[in-house]
Amino acid sequence: MQKVSLRKVKTPISYMQETTEEVLHFSLQGLLPIGHTLALNTTLGTLSHLVIKQDRPHMLMEQQFTTSEICVLMPLLESYPYYCPYEVLLASFTSGRVTDTTIARCRTRLQEAQEAGVWDQEMRPVRNVLSRTRLKTRAFGIEISSILETGYILMYMANHRLMEE
Repeated sequence: MQKVSLRKVKTPISYMQETTEEVLHFSLQGLLPIGHTLALNTTLGTLSHLVIKQDRPHMLMEQQFTTSEICVLMPLLESYPYYCPYEVLLASFTSGRVTDTTIARCRTRLQEAQEAGVWDQEMRPVRNVLSRTRLKTRAFGIEISSILETGYILMYMANHRLMEE
């Protein structure tokens, strides 16, 4: 007879809600103009582009992200201006919580996949979500760029025209 667990299974978004901040702010110096900020609401799944005008915050734009998209966007934002390694993205994508243990587990998983010749299949779900996330971040003038055999990094889109209202 199989024993049934009564404890609640946590989804990735519920892990993120354990953070003390409901809205996380990212200035992304060098990527956004001075005085501009991105605000990620982890409860609603929205990313807002804010600027202070006449001592008041103004929202220039906002995008809605799915739970999976937030799980890959969050480590990219937190890693900026540096790259985000594959194992960190995979850890966040699969568990919603990035700890040294989950990163080590994912690093081992990717090394084993590389040795077995199935690395692309292992990372395909993450790359699919990154593709959808990339489309949404482009509206902010932010490109998610791949660094061969390393990870991903946030970059400024040179041909993007910033919305100013």
